[in-house]
Amino acid sequence: MTYQDALDFLYPLHRFGIKPGLDRISSLLALLGSPHQRLGLVVHIAGTNGKGSVAASLASIFQTSGKKTALYTSPHLVDFTERIRIDGRPIPREKVAHYCSLLKDDLIDNHFTFFEATTAIAFAWFADEGVDVSILETGLGGRLDATNVVQSDYAVITTIGLDHTDWLGETISLIAAEKAAIIKKGSRVFTAVSQPEALYPVRQMAESCRAPLFVAGIDSLCTVTLAAPGNLELELTTPSRHYPALKAPLTGSFHAANISLAVMVAEDAGIAAEHIASGLERLLQTGYRARLERIGSRPTILLDVSHNPDGMRETVNALEAFRCNFNRVHILFGLASDKDARAIVRELLRLNGSFVPVNIPSERSVSAEALSAMCREEGAAATGFTTGNEGLAYLRAKADADDLILVTGSFYLAGEILASVT
Repeated sequence: MTYQDALDFLYPLHRFGIKPGLDRISSLLALLGSPHQRLGLVVHIAGTNGKGSVAASLASIFQTSGKKTALYTSPHLVDFTERIRIDGRPIPREKVAHYCSLLKDDLIDNHFTFFEATTAIAFAWFADEGVDVSILETGLGGRLDATNVVQSDYAVITTIGLDHTDWLGETISLIAAEKAAIIKKGSRVFTAVSQPEALYPVRQMAESCRAPLFVAGIDSLCTVTLAAPGNLELELTTPSRHYPALKAPLTGSFHAANISLAVMVAEDAGIAAEHIASGLERLLQTGYRARLERIGSRPTILLDVSHNPDGMRETVNALEAFRCNFNRVHILFGLASDKDARAIVRELLRLNGSFVPVNIPSERSVSAEALSAMCREEGAAATGFTTGNEGLAYLRAKADADDLILVTGSFYLAGEILASVT
C-alpha cells in the first residue's frame, strides 16, 4: 500500500460518520499491542476553543526541554500527516501506509470511522517511536471520544461554549460534563473554564476522581503587556513562580488563558522556567498555523480557523485592537452546516467590512448563496464565490494596499488557501 493508497482508503471511512464510544477503538488498538498504554506522560486536552494553542504550547515546551514529544491534533490543513507529529515532524508517509496495511481488513469488517482509524495510527506510531510525552487533542467532546482510551497524567479543559450541540448537549453544563469526562483517577486537572455552570461539572468530576484541580484566573494571574499581530507578551504568576515577560508568536489577547494553562501544566511536570519561556517563543516549531496567521501583505491577509460564535467573538475582539491600522476590511469566509452561521455573521459584522462568502471543500458546506443571503439580511454587502481561491483572487484585485483581508470560518477553507499559497 502506498501513501496515496492509504489516503484513498482512509478518507472514504468518513461514510461511517461519527460513532461515539470506546469499545471499537479499544479492540482496534488491541490488534496493535495496546499502544495507548505506551505513550509516556500523557496530556489530554478537551474544550470548545483553545485546544490548538494549548497543545502547541505544551508540545513546544516539552520538546524544548529535551523530551521526545508526540502531538496529535485535528483536523489537518493541507496534508493528512500534519495531524500526527513527533518533535514537530509529521509522520512519514510510508508509516501511514504501513499502519493502514496492518489495519485495513479490520477497519473494513467493523466499519471503523475515519477518526478511529487515524487515532489508532497515531498511537501506534507514537508507541513504536518510544515517545516521552504525548499531547493529545480530543476530536469531539471527551467522554466518548476515541482518544479517551488513554490514562492521562494531565487532563486539560480549555473553554466551554455551545458547539456540536447535536452530539454533546444543548446546554453549557451538559457540554462541560461531556468534556470533563476525560478526567481520570490519577489525573491532575487544569482548566480555563470560568462560567459557573461549566465549572461545576468539571469540579464535580475532579472530586469524584480525587483529581487535584487548578483553575487559570484563580490559581494563576495573567496580565497581557503587549498584543500585536503575531506577538503576544504576558506577565504570569502561578502558585510557585513569577514570569515577568513571557512571549509567544500569537495574535490576540484571548490566548492568555491558553498560555496560562500550558505553563501551569509544564511547571507541574517539572519543566524549568527557561525551557517554558523558550518553548513558548518557539511555538511555531510544532506546525501550529492559521490562527490569525499573516500570509500576505499589501493588502494584509490574515488566515484564521475560528468556526463557532465564541471563537469568532475572540477573533473579532483581537482584530478590533488593530482595526485602526487598516482602511477597509474584507471578510472571506465559509462555514460548515453544523455551525450557528447567523451568530458567526453577527460577530463578523462588528468589523464593519464587506463579506465574500464561499463554499468550503466539504460535503457539509453551507452554500455561498445561503451565506450571502444571510449577510444581506443582517445588513451587510456580500458577493459570493464557488471556491475560496476564487474569492481570494477577487479580493486581491479589489483591495488596496492598506486594506485587511480576513479569511476565516473553517479548517477546510484555511487548508484550501494554504495549499495554493505555499
